[in-house]
Amino acid sequence: MLSKTVAELATALAKKEVSSVELTQAYLDRIAQLNPALNAYVTTTPELALSQAAAADAQRAAGNATAFTGIPVAHKDIFCTRDVLTACGSRMLANFTSPYDACVVERLQSAGAVMLGKTNMDEFAMGSSNETSYFGAVHNPWDQDRVPGGSSGGSAAAVAADLCAIATGTDTGGSIRQPASFCGITGLKPTYGRVSRWGMIAFASSLDQAGPLSKSAEDAALMMNVIAGADARDSTCLDIPAEDFSAQLNQPLTGLRIGLPREHFSDGLSSQVQEILQLAIKTLESLGATVKTVELPNNHLSVPAYYVIAPAEASANLSRFDGARFGYRCENPVNLEDMYKRSRGEGFGDEVKRRIMVGTYALSAGYYDAYYKQAQKIRRLIKQDFDTAFKDVDLILGPTSPHTAFKLGEKNSDPVTMYLEDIYTIAVNLAGLPGISLPAGMLGGLPIGMQLVGPALSESRLLNVAHQFQLNTDWHTQRPEV
Repeated sequence: MLSKTVAELATALAKKEVSSVELTQAYLDRIAQLNPALNAYVTTTPELALSQAAAADAQRAAGNATAFTGIPVAHKDIFCTRDVLTACGSRMLANFTSPYDACVVERLQSAGAVMLGKTNMDEFAMGSSNETSYFGAVHNPWDQDRVPGGSSGGSAAAVAADLCAIATGTDTGGSIRQPASFCGITGLKPTYGRVSRWGMIAFASSLDQAGPLSKSAEDAALMMNVIAGADARDSTCLDIPAEDFSAQLNQPLTGLRIGLPREHFSDGLSSQVQEILQLAIKTLESLGATVKTVELPNNHLSVPAYYVIAPAEASANLSRFDGARFGYRCENPVNLEDMYKRSRGEGFGDEVKRRIMVGTYALSAGYYDAYYKQAQKIRRLIKQDFDTAFKDVDLILGPTSPHTAFKLGEKNSDPVTMYLEDIYTIAVNLAGLPGISLPAGMLGGLPIGMQLVGPALSESRLLNVAHQFQLNTDWHTQRPEV
C-alpha cells in the first residue's frame, strides 16, 4: 500500500480499502523503522498526523473529500508550520517554532492532506548534496553511501523510500529536479510565481520556487492543483486564474516538437547517460514527437551568473538572522555588536557563510556594477536564448544531472565542483521557466533523470509529456530495496 501513488491511494481511500488513520500509522511505522538510517526527516508529527487523519476520515465519510483528503505528505523544512519546528537545516533556527503556516502548507491542509513531518535539507537550501544540513546528511535510499541530491534531498529520499506519499520541495537552482534525478522520482519546478512563496524561508527571492516531489507526473499534477494560484500575501505570485493541471494528462503527443540543446549533449555528458536519454527520446518519438537540435549559446554562463545573483540575494535575506528577535543567540554577549557577530558566526554553517560573503562582496560599493549588474545582463541573455528556442520547439529535453548520485563526502572539499552539479538546471531558474525531472533509466543500479523544460506557464504540457512517457515506461515504478 505504501508504494502506491497519490492517485492510487485516493482511489483506495474512496473505496474504503484502507482508512487514512491506518495509512498514516503505516507510514509512521515505516518512518520509525527506516529514518534512523536515511535521516530524511528532522521532525515527525505523529500525534498531529493521526489527528488530521481521523478528521480526514470523517470528512470523507461526510462526502466532502478531495483528491488529497487523508493523503500523508511531508514538507521540506523550509516551509513554516504552525507550532512545529521549522529549522531550515540550520543551527540558526534549530529552536524556532513557527507561529503560522506557509501558504503551501495551508492549502494542502485545507485539501485534507495529513502532515507526517518535516524533511531534512541543505542549510537554508544552499547545497546540491544535502550534506550542509546542521542535522546531518541525508542518505540516498538506492545506496546509503551516496547523496540524495540537494537541497530538497530529504523530501526526495522520503518519497523514494515510501516514507510519505508525496512531498513538497523548493527549487532555487535545481533543488527539486536534481534530487528527483538522484532518487529516481518525479520533481516539478513550476514557473516563477506559480506557487506562493509566503511562509517559505527565503534564500534567493527572484529564484526560489516551491513544487512537488512525487512518484509520478500524475501525482505532481494533483499537488499543483492544490498549491498553485494567486496569493495576495506574496507580491511575486502570479495573479492568474486557477488551472486544472490534470486536464491535459491524457492528450496524445502527436505533433510535439522537442528541442535537444547542443550544449547539453556535449563532451561534459557521459556517453552512458547520453545512451539512456537517446532511448527515452526514441520512446517519445514513437508516441508522435519530433526532435531537432536547438542552441542555448549562453547556457555555459548560467553557473557563474547564478553564483553572483543568488548569494547577493541571500546576503540580504539572511541579514534578518542576527540573534536579536528569534533563532540562535550566542551565550553571554558582551555588547550588541558581539551578539551579532557571534550569533551569526556560530549559527551559520560554512557554506552559508561562504555565500553571504560572496553576495555581500558582489553588492558592495565599487563591485555592484562589475559583478551583480553584469550577472543580471547575462540572465537576460539566457532568457532570450530560451525564448528564441521556443519559437521552433514546444519543449526542451536534456539531462537533469551529468551523472548518477555521487558518494557522500566526495565533493565537499571543492565548492566549485559542487556548484557545477546544477549545470543543467540553473538556467531554468534564471529564466523563470518550468522544468520537470523524471526517471529515464538506470546506470549501475542508480537512477538517471531526464529534464523537460517549457515556456512560462506550460506546466500542463510538461506534465502531459511526462505522464505519457510514464505510461509507456516503468522507470518511475522502480523502488530501492531499503
